[in-house]
Amino acid sequence: MVYEFGEFALDTRRHELRRRGEPHHLEPQVYAVLCHLLEHRDRLVTSKELIDEVWGHRFVTPGTLNSRIKALRQALGDDGAAQRVIQTVRGRGFRLVVEVRTVADTHRTSVATASSDGAAAMPTGARQQIMFCRAHDGVRIAYAKSGDLAAPPLVKPANWLTHLERDWNSPVWRHWLTEMGRGHTLIRYDARGCGLSDHDAEISFESWVRDLEAVVNAERLERFSLLGISQGCAVAIAYAARHPERVDKLVLYGGYTVGRSLRDMSPQQELERTLLQNLIRVGWGRDNPAFRQVFGTLFVPEGTPEQHQWFNDLADTMPVENALRVRETTDVIDVRSEAANVRSSTLVLHARRDAMIPFEIGRQLAALIPGARFVPLDSRNHVLLETEPAWARFVDEVHAFLGSAMAPAGAGR
Repeated sequence: MVYEFGEFALDTRRHELRRRGEPHHLEPQVYAVLCHLLEHRDRLVTSKELIDEVWGHRFVTPGTLNSRIKALRQALGDDGAAQRVIQTVRGRGFRLVVEVRTVADTHRTSVATASSDGAAAMPTGARQQIMFCRAHDGVRIAYAKSGDLAAPPLVKPANWLTHLERDWNSPVWRHWLTEMGRGHTLIRYDARGCGLSDHDAEISFESWVRDLEAVVNAERLERFSLLGISQGCAVAIAYAARHPERVDKLVLYGGYTVGRSLRDMSPQQELERTLLQNLIRVGWGRDNPAFRQVFGTLFVPEGTPEQHQWFNDLADTMPVENALRVRETTDVIDVRSEAANVRSSTLVLHARRDAMIPFEIGRQLAALIPGARFVPLDSRNHVLLETEPAWARFVDEVHAFLGSAMAPAGAGR
């Protein structure tokens, strides 16, 4: 559903507010308040109803709701005095006083459901198609196809905290998905426990590898290349070692073969490991500046406030218990023996000053895989940003290695 009002359009399929056609950021709880007000635009919405809808069974004060209403008004160019969009009915609640119309979204993201042995056809002109398949234990895994659908497949195993819909237009991953889809059918999926995949699921490294198997089997892929990023590198390595006949080429960026708990860490590094766990326990899913600053700085230290905020906002797409379980699982990953058995042509890239996964860890990964080529990148970011020279180097190296068709110089960068 798309709601149009004034110069704004809210697309509920893409979870996106647009202003004059351009994406306009909203914090998740503010977005949820707007959605509920639009859905019930024909009547007064009580404060209690909004609190129940947005926060569920969590206890929040009326002041918390009022702060979200204030943020929403600011985003929409409204204020408490003018109340041109949102009217306050003192002591009762709120109502929309702007004219709203609903329209069909001709450019919407396509969503289709596929069984475990086949996939729905890609609609003409769709930018991304989201489907579902069943893993070995019945868990539903959401996956997406985009890019050049007539080109060879490039499969990206899930990494930390993804959401197929939100990632598509995010300030962190948008350029990755666009560029890696050039000359390839890019296939990626949300890991069990987060995003659009089932949240109620057993989380283990073995299940992650089996989920990758489920996705490629659903697409009936006989041979393909893998793009591993961060923890997705270990999944890609394990799969490539087990299925050498199916993996053509292997691209690994910012990865590791051994989790934090199994490394020879300094006291400082051990402190960082426990800090991340405790930060999740305290700040996950909350509008907590400390959480946003630490995680944003670790992943993209040279990022913008908008990019740091995006990491914070994405936390509400995964339950805190799942986030902790994922961190615990990544800490005990060990694919050193599998890495030594990889037979696919492999390209390993790593940022020299990566604050999340140290450069030496990436160098060790490359040294374990027979014949792997190692490319150091001059960056501090764990997730490369579109504006930095390291991103252009990454794109050139990956396209040359995969043999994919190159876009004109500078295109998409």
